[in-house]
Amino acid sequence: MVPTKEEFETIRESFTEDPWFCSRRPDCSCEQPAGIEYDSSRIWIIDKPNIPKPPPDTERLVIMRRDYSKMDTYYVMPNGKRARCSGDVDKFLEAHPEYKDRISVSSFSFAPPKIVEETVSHNTAWKAAKVKKQDKADAFSGQK
Repeated sequence: MVPTKEEFETIRESFTEDPWFCSRRPDCSCEQPAGIEYDSSRIWIIDKPNIPKPPPDTERLVIMRRDYSKMDTYYVMPNGKRARCSGDVDKFLEAHPEYKDRISVSSFSFAPPKIVEETVSHNTAWKAAKVKKQDKADAFSGQK
């Protein structure tokens, strides 16, 4: 496992050009058994590669929805407010021009990770939400 969020962000930022292998860490071997098993005892997510590290004085937050349907990505800006999209970053930079030399909109990625469906228990609200969404779609298409 990657020990810190900062180290994970560094690995993710250049993953395609510089893939991470367990042999990179001096205290680790690819022959060692996994620290955790891939099963439904945990909800697994797959993050996208090559997401830039958050700019200075910002933090990237990824929050799972209560119904386990998807994840939302936010950035905590230097003033403590959350940006939900690049438009919010633009508004922040217009209101705080002193950050324009350190922060650019291209340094933000609001792409959320994907939840691995098979690791979500059958009893979760996500399954119920998916069925409910499908029922609404079926009802809507039947009304035409």
